Amino acid sequence: MNRKTLVLPAVVGLLAPVLAACGSTESAGGGGKNAIVVGTTDQVVASKDNPAPLDPAVGYEAGLWNVLRQTVQTLTIAPRGGGAPVPEAARSCTFTDTENESYRCTLRAGLTFADGTPITAEDVKYSIQRVIDIKAESGPIALLSNIDTIETKGDDQIVFHLRTPDATFPYKLATPAAGIVPKGKYPARGGRTGFQIDGSGPYTMKPEAEGDRVVRIELTRNPSYKGSLKVLNDKIELDLFPDAKAMGKAMDEGSIDMMTRAMSPEQASAMLVKPKDGVELTEMPSLAISYLGFNTKNPVVSKPVRQAIAQIVDRGEIAGKVYGSTAEPLYSLIPSSITGHTNSFFNKYGEPSTAKAAETLRKAGIKTPVKFTLHYTTDHYGAATADEFRALQRQLNASGLFDVSVEGEKWAQFRPEQKRGDYAAYGMGWFPDFPDPDSYTAPFLDENNFLNSPYRSIEAQRVLIPQSRREADRSAAAKTYEKLQDIVATDVPVLPIWQAKQYVAARDGVDGVEWAISATSELQLWELNRSDA
Repeated sequence: MNRKTLVLPAVVGLLAPVLAACGSTESAGGGGKNAIVVGTTDQVVASKDNPAPLDPAVGYEAGLWNVLRQTVQTLTIAPRGGGAPVPEAARSCTFTDTENESYRCTLRAGLTFADGTPITAEDVKYSIQRVIDIKAESGPIALLSNIDTIETKGDDQIVFHLRTPDATFPYKLATPAAGIVPKGKYPARGGRTGFQIDGSGPYTMKPEAEGDRVVRIELTRNPSYKGSLKVLNDKIELDLFPDAKAMGKAMDEGSIDMMTRAMSPEQASAMLVKPKDGVELTEMPSLAISYLGFNTKNPVVSKPVRQAIAQIVDRGEIAGKVYGSTAEPLYSLIPSSITGHTNSFFNKYGEPSTAKAAETLRKAGIKTPVKFTLHYTTDHYGAATADEFRALQRQLNASGLFDVSVEGEKWAQFRPEQKRGDYAAYGMGWFPDFPDPDSYTAPFLDENNFLNSPYRSIEAQRVLIPQSRREADRSAAAKTYEKLQDIVATDVPVLPIWQAKQYVAARDGVDGVEWAISATSELQLWELNRSDA
């Protein structure tokens, strides 16, 4: 899922009262001796355009979801080792028809919010219906838009009637978009402003902020929690740093116990070469990807131009020289570890070739060099992003076929301008909503897509995506996804560049690190515990 946080400064008056804070264990607001202190570069920011970033109906970004996952419950959840979702707030969930159009869940007995208020089927209906009704512009509405009606039966049964068959629906119910919230604290037609979250998840939370930005979140084990998760600690302190350098400094100074997403390539490489005493580096699989997007209505980046770019870009050089051990080349929107992956771009274009790119442009009658600007965000995907785009610029310009400049903008400006179509070409990252090929295709190719792209493929939207969702056995949809990937390689509305690896560094005595972040970059902080406690 990439996702979205608009960072505009003039919003202090919009926020609930907050406490000033900086970032050490000693000054933590009640963190205490036994709290495990986790550092992250994820950002939680409120703005005039988005004063409710931690409302499940509004927040749609990996960093925001990582907070929501600790605090709100969903009917289903991805199991510890991956695979199909299992019941969480529900005790059972199943499709009740052979077409995958009706999905029934029965709640666990005795389920309550953290304040002790009982949770009923009506609370679940209210929580999910408000996502649909609010329809936040940068929110997760697309995940739930296939719901036609929500029916309750008694206090404990919910039935979702879908407009079209969708075998991926259980995965979507496992995302924070379907988080269950108390109706008294979350308005039906608008987002809940400020940074407080109330739910029935494994933790309660207390945020500390400086102005419009959260700098620390204290997570305390929720004694009322009833679900499928085993919570192995009593308290976590999540410290939010502006960048990997600041997070690394805190680790060196001993003020945090663990560094999560996202360590810089330099940090990971340095620790691989020369491990630090008392600190263990763990490599984990990652499903995050990086790609170029194009405004396909802009004649400067017409289809032949995009194909020529795809022919020239050397992914191996970018992954190896810019990201080192933390990335590998990607030749499809669907990563190599996801069912249905095929190297469609390599199959079509082969090795980088200036001659083939020149022939593509010549046949289309396009005069060279083609001049355009590559835009990227300076403060959202890490410090290496600038190096990546300078490398792309060098590759394209060295061909003599392009005259490319690069321009970086802060995310607060970049994202709205990208969605408006101001950029001919731009760089983005994507963290999937769930580990399924649908989460790498529909958000880019379907109507109301994440990029607000003008690109349209009738075959993708009306035939292949609906067809892929009919298959309860996800491996049976592999051929359909192969066709979708081939369409992307031919039309190049987006150009995949690399697939990430992820690293976590933790101090000796912190256990459960290997389970604390999933392949989809979801924090699972309930897995952490101290062996020296």
